Amino acid sequence: MKRAGRWLSSLWLAGCLVGTGCSKKEEAPPHPAAELPAPDDTPARPSGAPEGAVARGGEAAAKPPVAVGELPPEEPGAEPETPSGAGSPSAGAGAPSGTGGTAPGGAGTPSGGGSGGVTPENPKNREWTTDAVSLDRRDVPQATLRSVRAGAHPDYDRVVFEFEGTQLPGYRVEYAKEPVVQCGSGNPVTLAGKGQLQVSFTPAKAHTDAGEPTVATRELKPTLPVLLELERTCDFEGEVTWVLGNKSHAPFRILELREPTRLVVDVKH
Repeated sequence: MKRAGRWLSSLWLAGCLVGTGCSKKEEAPPHPAAELPAPDDTPARPSGAPEGAVARGGEAAAKPPVAVGELPPEEPGAEPETPSGAGSPSAGAGAPSGTGGTAPGGAGTPSGGGSGGVTPENPKNREWTTDAVSLDRRDVPQATLRSVRAGAHPDYDRVVFEFEGTQLPGYRVEYAKEPVVQCGSGNPVTLAGKGQLQVSFTPAKAHTDAGEPTVATRELKPTLPVLLELERTCDFEGEVTWVLGNKSHAPFRILELREPTRLVVDVKH
């Protein structure tokens, strides 16, 4: 009886040991990666604006900066000239020596404001006509012609007479009724075309005090739709005259411009 009790006790103890051993399981050793912090895929962002940056807000913050500049003023009806021949060698540093150039406009302001007793421009002279057009300015200082250039435009040919200084001389523009001659010698001048349009300036000159011409050439042959030839026929005793050889007695108009100082003659196609 006692042996049976001891056997049951031993059996019970063995069962407890077996049960305890089964309940305790060895824990796996920790993986080295478990000790590292979780990776962050978000790119780093600066905590503040770069040094020297200007804060931008509202609509400007969503748009890149845009460079802003001043546009040159436009003159109504003044298109760029088309290069066509020679001009003044003394027009200034950087200026083209040929008849080509920028649009005769500059600031696009008509010259002659009537200040200082100077006769202002007559707006009527800007109208197309075949009659003589003139403006008297005999009391102004003598103006020096610096360049002559010509170019074609969609509806007209243009000749630009550029002067030194700020004041234009007086002028007279008309189709010649008699054969054209040189003012000093009286020798006849033959020009292409059937309409010889004379452009005379007074008081003016086209030479320096030393007698050197201020315009490189005295004859141009641009061969434009209407304007075929230009020739200087006078630079004598305060008068300068250029003659435009046109295909016909086409209507013309006169514009006075400044910055630089110019008289423009347009001949309609």
